[in-house]
Amino acid sequence: MAAAAMSNQPAEGMQRVRRKKDFTHMERVDGRMTNILQGLELHTGVFSPADQQRIVDCVHDLQDKGRRGLLRERTYSEPRKWMRGKGRATIQFGCCYNYATDRNGNPPGIIRDEEVDPLPPLLTAMIRRLVEWRVLPPSLVPDSCIVNIYDVDDCIPPHIDHHDFLRPFCTVSFLAECSILFGRDLRVLGPGEFAGSASISLPVGSVLVLKGNGADVAKHCVPAVPAKRISITFRKMDASKLPFKFRPDPELKNLAPLPYPAPVRPPASNDSPVSSTPRPQQQQAVSVVRQGPTTAQGPGAFQYQAAVRAGQVSASGGAFSLSSDDFPALGASPATATASRGNRGRR
Repeated sequence: MAAAAMSNQPAEGMQRVRRKKDFTHMERVDGRMTNILQGLELHTGVFSPADQQRIVDCVHDLQDKGRRGLLRERTYSEPRKWMRGKGRATIQFGCCYNYATDRNGNPPGIIRDEEVDPLPPLLTAMIRRLVEWRVLPPSLVPDSCIVNIYDVDDCIPPHIDHHDFLRPFCTVSFLAECSILFGRDLRVLGPGEFAGSASISLPVGSVLVLKGNGADVAKHCVPAVPAKRISITFRKMDASKLPFKFRPDPELKNLAPLPYPAPVRPPASNDSPVSSTPRPQQQQAVSVVRQGPTTAQGPGAFQYQAAVRAGQVSASGGAFSLSSDDFPALGASPATATASRGNRGRR
């Protein structure tokens, strides 16, 4: 029921989505000044507060099932909390990804002969929303994800996501805002403490898309969080790395972006004839809306806001508003996780 409620949101909801795609931070890479944040996108307004609550409740239910042994062994992992910055719980669906060499000698990457649970319906509905609302491209529909459940002081150490997963991928943030650090080189200052040259704030409900230099040149990390937090990172597996028993989710076939909703014209005045040709100002407002949602700093923002005030465009929408890769070793179930804690945090 919750999945259906989320997936059936009207296309008009896209009007409230705001998209920032102009992140810039220059660093020297191979002797050349390079924008290491090129390719990053931050989308807000994709998931409403009600949607977020349903998702958080779903994650807590999945965590409860994992603790009670109702999920496949390597789907859920909750290492013992033995120091600051360690111990975040993880739930992975679609594939078993190994963050560090495990007790069986498997190297980091997708373990093709291991099985985890398939994507739950609510997370499948999230993927549909991300593709239909033009956050992720239909050519790279995610088929796997990892859920990170942070307690206070949990973190993600510096890394670049494994190339067993294609670009772009994305991470959605819940419960508490936090910062994600980027840099060609990120320094570890102490347990859960990192220093980087660029920082991006991840609002609650936001979606950070990683591709280009932002995914492959810059490392990223999440310092120890000050409050409980949940993130869900969606990724598409390289076809050559698919688990041997993987079966695609039929709900994710043939996804396509929804068309942008047509602009709403103001009602005709009783004392003036209806003209089929909009005035020049109306024409400009219509073109802005058809290009899709503008960012707060985008080139069409002023015209869009003016059109809303003039009543030429409806500002209403439907109901809906990293993190990224994780790195504790996932080679153990909750009962045996202590044995692998020495590998935790290393690629």
